[in-house]
Amino acid sequence: MPDLTGTAGIASVRDRGSTRLDAVYYDTPGLVLAADGLTLRRRTGGEDAGWHLKLPVAPGVRDEIHAPLSDTLPPDLAALARSRTRRSPLEPLVRLRSERHTRDLLDADGTLLAQLCTDTVRAERGKAATAWTEVEVELADAGDPSLLDTVTDRFAEAGLHPSDAPSKLARALTATGAPPPPPTRPGHAPADRTAGAHVLAYLREQRDALIAQDPAVRRDLPDSVHQMRVAIRRLRSALATHRKILDRAATDPVREELRWLGAELGADRDREVLLELLRARLAELPPDLRLGPVRDRLRTWNALRRKRTRRRAVAALDSDRYLALLDSVDALLADPPLRPAASRPAARQLPKALRHDWDRLADRIDAALALDPGEERDRALHEARKAAKRARYAAEAAVPALGKAARKQAKAAKSVQSLLGDHRDGVVAREALLGLGAQAADAAESSFTWGVLHAREEGRSARLEHKLPAIWAKAERRRAKAARK
Repeated sequence: MPDLTGTAGIASVRDRGSTRLDAVYYDTPGLVLAADGLTLRRRTGGEDAGWHLKLPVAPGVRDEIHAPLSDTLPPDLAALARSRTRRSPLEPLVRLRSERHTRDLLDADGTLLAQLCTDTVRAERGKAATAWTEVEVELADAGDPSLLDTVTDRFAEAGLHPSDAPSKLARALTATGAPPPPPTRPGHAPADRTAGAHVLAYLREQRDALIAQDPAVRRDLPDSVHQMRVAIRRLRSALATHRKILDRAATDPVREELRWLGAELGADRDREVLLELLRARLAELPPDLRLGPVRDRLRTWNALRRKRTRRRAVAALDSDRYLALLDSVDALLADPPLRPAASRPAARQLPKALRHDWDRLADRIDAALALDPGEERDRALHEARKAAKRARYAAEAAVPALGKAARKQAKAAKSVQSLLGDHRDGVVAREALLGLGAQAADAAESSFTWGVLHAREEGRSARLEHKLPAIWAKAERRRAKAARK
């Protein structure tokens, strides 16, 4: 080990002594966790003894979740891996025994810049065993990222080089002769330029996004339900848009199950969106129009709804029906029911699908505008909004094959979707405001503010409906111009 004193502001090195660590890594017999970049271990020794699950959250970045030491795998950690493991058991895979020597790298004031750990590792998998030594430098809060580069250069001068293995587990598996985990899901790049290859690559991408968001939803991370629902909607939309490419006899049952999952998750997401909107509307009101404990009433209303919607979302992810859905999507992609149009060039086949979705949107817009304002028109505009979203998703998915023309159609569809989305939010808000007003009255509170907000939402909805013909006409022109090029 080279002397790091005087390197990158390191004034002294404080020896913290050695610790013995004993970690058992778990995976399925098919190594699905390793194939997807997850690691699950039970470790004794050191300051963080317990169960650790590392989840990929971005390229090269993993989030580590801890659970207290116990003899069996904590159910909460098992649930976080379930979208990958499904019904496969998690079993001990590799045992790593390490002696870790830790040193603190300090500046002239004694502030911790980084921690240097030297691990002497012995890995055991069945009767096979291997051993190695590795060095890791972890930056402290006060450390400058450039310190890592400088220390790496110093190591290289001393003959130490970065490991080729992405993790201890990967190195242990390779060194003990375990076959590398096969990729559970192929890459997303189309294998050729056919319409079928393009659509399948897009479906794989959305399937992977759905699976990746599962642990985030279970952990109740911000925006996770929204992102998972987006993946679900994109899957559903693509299966509907490309019925000339994939046989609907096989895809329609999958679409229905995706619809079910989206609805189960949707209750919680819709609550989030509605709460944000009502808070914003209250903040817009002059103080003299906010009568009674309206903020407390809104908090109570949301808390009661959140318990129900959150429980509903997690119950869906814990269900056998959800696992069966994931299996059915995997099976569909592994053996896709391709129709003859799938073999045609994507540049020729995809424009037909985009045109069909746009014509479908036009029919729904025309039908809605022909109705008088009221509940029936509100429902028709909601159906038009869903058609706009489908047309947008189809165009966005086609951008790699069609380029600028698809990008412009997506932008045109999004402009219509945004207006109709605002309109739908207003309809839902009015329903909630009626309920809040009734609850306030039952509690002998003033319901005046809720009535004011209801009237304002009615006005907003009317203005949006008035704008729709012009927004739609502009979108039609933009889309027609893109289609001609």
